[in-house]
Amino acid sequence: MQLPNQWLWDMVDEFVYQFQSFCQYRAKMKSKTEQEIALLKQFDQAWNVYGVLNYLQALVEKSMIIQILEQEKEGLEQFTATDGYDYNGGSNVLKVLGYFSMVGLLRVHCLLGDYHTGLKCLLPIDITQQGVFTSVIGSHITTIYHYGFANLMMRRYVEAIREFNKILLYIYKTKQYHQKSPQYEQILKKNEQMYALLAICLSLCPQVKLVDEAVNSQLREKYGEKMLRMQRYDDEAFALYDELFSYACPKFITPSAPSYEEPLVNYNQDAYRLQLKLFLYEVKQQQLLSGVRTFLKVYSTMSLGKLATYMEVDELTLRTILMTYKHKTHSVDSDGKIISNADFDFYIDDDMIHVVESKPAKQYGDYFLRQIVKLEGVMNDMDRIKLD
Repeated sequence: MQLPNQWLWDMVDEFVYQFQSFCQYRAKMKSKTEQEIALLKQFDQAWNVYGVLNYLQALVEKSMIIQILEQEKEGLEQFTATDGYDYNGGSNVLKVLGYFSMVGLLRVHCLLGDYHTGLKCLLPIDITQQGVFTSVIGSHITTIYHYGFANLMMRRYVEAIREFNKILLYIYKTKQYHQKSPQYEQILKKNEQMYALLAICLSLCPQVKLVDEAVNSQLREKYGEKMLRMQRYDDEAFALYDELFSYACPKFITPSAPSYEEPLVNYNQDAYRLQLKLFLYEVKQQQLLSGVRTFLKVYSTMSLGKLATYMEVDELTLRTILMTYKHKTHSVDSDGKIISNADFDFYIDDDMIHVVESKPAKQYGDYFLRQIVKLEGVMNDMDRIKLD
């Protein structure tokens, strides 16, 4: 049996959505009737989190999808090239369900706040390339949204920016083809949320060179003013980080059964408040670093004493701040290697700070292609004009 990828994605997507909705419903205890509470007590194992994870994991294992993707890299198997369909008389159902279950696992782990495990579940899929996940728009957006969000929470800002940029550019170019799709509203909502997440990433890690011109102009239009205020790291900036995070984050869940003791309270927001608190704590730690960055961007060499005077701290505190800067601009990637998120580096030699700025290779191709298309448009318009 062959089933369309869209249907198979919808099965996994709906399964995770039902679990998420049930957890949200169960956590709103205040408005529950006695009958509802009795039912929840009776079926306390309904939508158990281990059951949900086990189903998804079982689909991944039974489908042998990880081995299939490994064999495909060695040229022994065809999966991505046929969009997961089997043209040799076999079935695509189990293989593609297993494939989409890896995306489902990433989503569930993100909802639980376990970003490391979520990203680990997605490792067999190379998301830098076209794959079966890109064959369905809903799957494509869900994968990159959760992948980018997990990387943001793990301080891998460059990776998050790179993937958000690619998907936002893709949506920007193709959204008109999805206007009649029942998922159109969902596509637009996720699009807006990912712009908000990109604004957060670029405020914490100003790597604008990684963002395409079209995406950047859309971003400036939506969040340009807010991003300038977010650079200041005062109370207003924290309020903006709070606002954008709250708007763009997934609907986190508390998977454990509720307390049935009186008085009954709603705790459906508890998981979200915890993640927000962790995120704002991280933002607060970056507060001092914005000052360091501003000064180091201006100088190529500078004495520790001079920078300490500018920042109104003593030299010992400054060394601590510089070590913090080094720590906060580096993170560990999925292979366990330490990677840098900074657009420049520095080292200290004999109480002198030496700044090394990485010069990006300028890409002129896109600019010329856009101008050629514009010129062709103008020439076509001129050809239509009939002169007397």
